Amino acid sequence: MKVESLTPTIGAIVHDLDLVNVISDDELFHSLHELWMRHLVLFFREQSLTPDQQLALGERFGPLHIHPAAPYVDNNPALMRIHADATSHRNNGEVWHSDVSADEEPPMASILKIHTVPPEGGDTLFANMYSVYESLSESLQSLLLGLTATHHMSYSGFYGDHQPQRPSPQAVHPVIRTHPVTGRRALYVNSGFTKKLNELSAQESMAMLEMLFDQVKDPSFQCRYRWSPNDVAIWDNRCTQHLALWDYFPATRSGIRVTVQGDKPRLEAL
Repeated sequence: MKVESLTPTIGAIVHDLDLVNVISDDELFHSLHELWMRHLVLFFREQSLTPDQQLALGERFGPLHIHPAAPYVDNNPALMRIHADATSHRNNGEVWHSDVSADEEPPMASILKIHTVPPEGGDTLFANMYSVYESLSESLQSLLLGLTATHHMSYSGFYGDHQPQRPSPQAVHPVIRTHPVTGRRALYVNSGFTKKLNELSAQESMAMLEMLFDQVKDPSFQCRYRWSPNDVAIWDNRCTQHLALWDYFPATRSGIRVTVQGDKPRLEAL
């Protein structure tokens, strides 16, 4: 493997690795996992993974997560369909978010393979939520450590005629969570799912969330990836957020995402 860092903060392209081999090779998987913990999101060019192999790769990380509402392929709800074209009214992931944080046990990992890319545009941005937390003043960190947030999503009609599996997931999570592997703290609120800070008034909550959401938009915490056909990305939802740009309408962007079940977010004492 050859590893090419995208920024000093987040993201790396892993060259000369066929992800099919990771499915059956424990040593290779552990090496990949260490890289993933270091860079938070990994990208792999021109991968041959079939949908079944993508499922098997996801299962190396843990049990698979089923999206509450998204359409899927091959009659398998673990194979989430990512698709936008000239007939679409919205794009998957068009706001900064951590996948399905409204679940009681949100996903820990997402594995996306893009099959069809637009002739231009369609990049995905990723943000390092460790760095966002660490950029805050000690006084603000101390305040946030005592707060919880309500995450909610109504999927009624969100995917057109496709009927949701769980139409309105809702959960309460700590505003700052401790990563169960690295032990590092990360900000865990996002504009896609987080609705309120429970210990603050409505006005205070709105102002605080707006400030935190704006902090995530700082380019110094981010990397940006331009997709090619059959590229794969693996990201850690526990310490990243991402934004999929929809700047390619009416062109088509399409792929399949496999998502890995996580545990309930917790804040551990240092």
